[in-house]
Amino acid sequence: MSSEFVTGKNYNTNRSSPARFIISHMLRHPLVMILLLIGAASNAGLAALVPIFVGQSFNVLTASNPLWSLGGFDRVFNSVMYPLDGALNFVALMAVAIILSQLSRGAVQLVRNFSSETFGQRIERDVRDELYASLLGKSMTFHDYHPVGEIMARVTNDVREMNLMMNPGLNLLVGSSMFLIVPVIFAPLIHPTLFLVPLAFVVCHLAVQYRFIRQMHPVAQRVRASFGQMNARLAEALDGLQVVKGAAQERAETERFDKLADQVRDYFVQQGRIEARYLSYLLLGLSFVLGFAHTVILYQQGAILVGDIVNFMTLIVLFGFPVFTSLNSLSRVALGYASASRILEIINTKTDLDRNPQGHKATIAGEIVFDGVTFAYGEDHNDVLHDVSFRVKPGQTVAVVGQTGSGKSTVTKLINRTYDAQSGRVVLDGVDVREWDLESLRSQISIIEQDIFLFSRTIAENIAFGVDDATREQVIDAAQKAQAHDFILTFPEGYDTVIGQRGVTLSGGQRQRLAIARAFLTNPPVLILDDSTSAIDSATEDKIQQAIWSAARGRTTVLITHRLSQIRWADHIVVLRNGHIVAQGTHDDLLANSESYRRIFARYEADPVQQASEINGHDAEESDKLDTVNKMEGE
Repeated sequence: MSSEFVTGKNYNTNRSSPARFIISHMLRHPLVMILLLIGAASNAGLAALVPIFVGQSFNVLTASNPLWSLGGFDRVFNSVMYPLDGALNFVALMAVAIILSQLSRGAVQLVRNFSSETFGQRIERDVRDELYASLLGKSMTFHDYHPVGEIMARVTNDVREMNLMMNPGLNLLVGSSMFLIVPVIFAPLIHPTLFLVPLAFVVCHLAVQYRFIRQMHPVAQRVRASFGQMNARLAEALDGLQVVKGAAQERAETERFDKLADQVRDYFVQQGRIEARYLSYLLLGLSFVLGFAHTVILYQQGAILVGDIVNFMTLIVLFGFPVFTSLNSLSRVALGYASASRILEIINTKTDLDRNPQGHKATIAGEIVFDGVTFAYGEDHNDVLHDVSFRVKPGQTVAVVGQTGSGKSTVTKLINRTYDAQSGRVVLDGVDVREWDLESLRSQISIIEQDIFLFSRTIAENIAFGVDDATREQVIDAAQKAQAHDFILTFPEGYDTVIGQRGVTLSGGQRQRLAIARAFLTNPPVLILDDSTSAIDSATEDKIQQAIWSAARGRTTVLITHRLSQIRWADHIVVLRNGHIVAQGTHDDLLANSESYRRIFARYEADPVQQASEINGHDAEESDKLDTVNKMEGE
């Protein structure tokens, strides 16, 4: 299966079906599985010794005591006083045997429960690791069409359901299955015909379980799917909470969420209705009645003793454990199976990119060529780029300009293979990017995007992300180049300050400077700045622009910017309109020969705020844009 990333772990799982996927994960832990089976079988066998010992005790007592053959009360009283030393000694021996067998059973149960819990936890860990690695290997096209909340539901709750399927689900199911076998085996030892009721119960019970699973499976799938939809809505609402509050849409969002929560509740109620019609409870009662009637008939015929009746009925009581536990365990198995199906759906989804580990590996010189590139975000979407062609020489700086939606950012995403072009080629150092080893390609390209993402970690860890062996001195040096050092020192913990999720505790300009510092530290041959100075004020821009010029020296740099000072600084300028290249060349050439490029400057001078908004597509402060224009005109 194609993937952008493959972990070093070898999961070796069968992904052809949910059942085979589950079994293959179970087989990865054979010792634990064997201990679980041995513990379950031994537990049932030791439990079966109790009715045998009790039955033998009754037989000895009835044989040595004439109580059972007398009819008068006085004779009963006298018979109770009959010396029973020999019988009582045997009963005492049976009592000791019962105690020892149940102590052994307790130790066996400990082994079984420990094995099942270990089994469940290991499988949960393995499945979560495999799913997480699979998600990292999916292309951005995949993630564009799958809500984060839905993915999180599968990584957390669905994986947890697989754990619960193993323990208590499979643990109780295997253990209780042994209790179904024991009466069928031991009952004929009492009398050959006594296997009829236990065997009939087992057959009917298995039929009920099969019917229950058939009814429960589609409901379990709807339960898990509805939970994923509810989780997706919750994640989306929390991620856009500022928009929700700003538009006063709390009530509307609550109503939408309530509908999804009600749907989850309704499916759980539907599951409960199926569980309420579980017929094995009725079968258990019937087996008691029929089994007791059968033993009474045999007793009247003289075929068995009273102790044998007690022995047999106690064996029938063992059926209570599989009946009472199977309802919960089968529900857990059904939910776990549905979760495995949802997890496997993600893992088996094909990605349109491959990491190409046998591909080209080399140090990038920096030549970038777009050769007739056409691209669309999905088959059902319109083309974003149309027959785009341009060349960037090693060490050059190219500026891509155009109105909002013209495809500027898309150009940058094709260079490092975030996406692949539908037609045409993107060539890096004479090699199609699709023929590069993906890790080698991306590790040498640093992108600072419009939407800066920072992790909920320390400032130093965010700057050093991607450079595991970076020293504190290197981190500080990168921060100084990005004009971030001074504001970092204003925090009480300095570089060890933990920033909030996505860097919410920082201003937009501070986030962008940390991202630029990260790029400086990685020291890539190709640097892509996707409007990375849009949230920086003019004073800071003057300082950071010097650092950008310094960082760009000797490396290929791609600029997506609305800053005219940066556009004029570029060696090559590409002008996009509606996905088409309408002009390209140097600043002076375009001013002389391109009406579209001249129109940009003419509009800028006539209405600088409007033009900045058209080119950038960001809501940066108007004063910041006007300062930029004034500086440009002053030059």
